[in-house]
Amino acid sequence: MKIHLARFLCLFSGLGLTLFAAPPAPIRVICVGDSITAGSGTTNPERDAYPAQLQRMLGEAYLVKNYGVSGATLLNSGDKPYQKTEYFQRALASQPDIVVIQLGTNDAKPQNWKKHAGFVADYQDLVRQFQALPTKPRIFLNLTPYIPGAGRLGITESTVLQQIPLIRNVAKDTKASLIDVHGALLKRDKLFPDNLHPNTEGATVLAKTVYAAIVGHDFSGQVP
Repeated sequence: MKIHLARFLCLFSGLGLTLFAAPPAPIRVICVGDSITAGSGTTNPERDAYPAQLQRMLGEAYLVKNYGVSGATLLNSGDKPYQKTEYFQRALASQPDIVVIQLGTNDAKPQNWKKHAGFVADYQDLVRQFQALPTKPRIFLNLTPYIPGAGRLGITESTVLQQIPLIRNVAKDTKASLIDVHGALLKRDKLFPDNLHPNTEGATVLAKTVYAAIVGHDFSGQVP
């Protein structure tokens, strides 16, 4: 009798472990960037920034964190280097599974772009710091977003177009994946009321483009 009871308890215990197993941890996605990532230009950055919309598209299986810093540059010699911000340290410490980097817009300012000789090396350095993390995250590089019309703050589309082949080379050298958010926003000038920051609809385009790159297919339906 004692033997049968012991077997029953072992079986019950095993079933209990199966029935009450904790759900898998969500896939951690971090979005590194500048004011466009932070949500400037949207109606409500906390709700409408592209990382926030991306979170709702991906659902509970993912955890998306926004590490956008207004004014941040990719260049370490720029007027506000991302790598010298607290957000960069927090991003490194976040144990990401996926890293989406969108920097370059503020590097297009004349005072920063005159130092563009360091752009590729600084970008490679940034990527490799994330690649060196214990979680070995997948890295995605967003091409610098489109700039309509005359641009703003000295940031123009002509300078952005100089950045794009450099970012492509960084992706090739570091084996990171590319996301063409520039092409997704190209010529859609109405999405940029201030000729620089996408509005909420523009942030939706960004989120959908990043979503497709992460999961491998387009997002369908209304954004939750």
